[in-house]
Amino acid sequence: MQDIATTPTPGNYCSKDAVFSFFTGAGFLDLGFEKSGFEIAFANELNAEFVQGYRHSRAKMGLPLPRYGIACDSIDDHLKPEAAAALKKQIAETRKSGQTVGFIGGPPCPDFSVGGKNRGHKGDNGRLSRSYIDLILAQKPDWFVFENVKGLWRTKQHREFFDQLVADLAAAGYQTKSKLLNSIAFGAPQDRDRIILFGARTSFMKKHKVSLENFDWNFAVKHPERSAFDFEWPTTSKFGASPKPTSAPIELTIQYWFTKNDAESHPNAAHCFTPRAALPRFQTISEGDDSKKCFKRLHRHRYSPTACYGNNEVHLHPYEARRISVAEALAIQSLPKEFELPSTMSLSAMFKTIGNGVPYLMSKGIADSIKSFLH
Repeated sequence: MQDIATTPTPGNYCSKDAVFSFFTGAGFLDLGFEKSGFEIAFANELNAEFVQGYRHSRAKMGLPLPRYGIACDSIDDHLKPEAAAALKKQIAETRKSGQTVGFIGGPPCPDFSVGGKNRGHKGDNGRLSRSYIDLILAQKPDWFVFENVKGLWRTKQHREFFDQLVADLAAAGYQTKSKLLNSIAFGAPQDRDRIILFGARTSFMKKHKVSLENFDWNFAVKHPERSAFDFEWPTTSKFGASPKPTSAPIELTIQYWFTKNDAESHPNAAHCFTPRAALPRFQTISEGDDSKKCFKRLHRHRYSPTACYGNNEVHLHPYEARRISVAEALAIQSLPKEFELPSTMSLSAMFKTIGNGVPYLMSKGIADSIKSFLH
């Protein structure tokens, strides 16, 4: 179902680069690109509650809806003749205006995740990575971004699938570069590894006299490679104690982000799961003990483990006997203070879309690298 944008607010049409976004979620990746100077021309997301969050957050931040609207349907629908023709027309119009056309997307990753069902490209979610690449091959954007979990590289079966995707792109005239990046390298308070595949058409690069050899993954990186983990980080402290900070950068700690985003007064501060039966257990887990899959207690003076809410993974507040709130989860994803989700969304949908999203600072860092490469 196509949700056409009719807002009179003008988009960033003066941008040299337009983005067509897929698997958009609540728009974390889109926001990073937009703040880097790209125009979000089109968005696609199957989950209606995520679309609701996307629309709400953009309204609250004073951002326009995509020029060609939000398609609340499956990416597979855009491989069908009618929708494919409409998308091709939109891309042609965008190019005619003088903009480059890029696709960005992070297909659902549970089938490649270490903690998932490991069905790979044969799973209901895993096959969507193939669909996304097929859409790129069919629509031929000038450049694209593909984001996924590191599990796609870890096993032989998954790596063979990834390598086949890259080979298909090469056969269609795309040159690619891929790298395993961690969100903490960009200044987000979170240990989150993600594979990023960037590609551009050879004909496009020749026309614009750019070379993929000059693409710099570290253009916007603050802590190259894994250097952020070399700081002296605290381990665990008894729950209820007052641990002292170490010499590690304060801007990489969750307490810094809770304060920066005023999480206690944020519109999503009250959105939190409160299972009373678990209260005694909440009081026995040490601050910073994230060794188990379930009931990981964060440390106020440390970064967070990967924000992954669901499948029994629960993150506890560092010094309060409760689970973290939606506002605190948004802060861990390094989103601006002004970003909020609507109260009409279910709690499950809120935490799911947050856990699925690319941390904002990581998104913007990747977008900055691409912007530098393109111009």
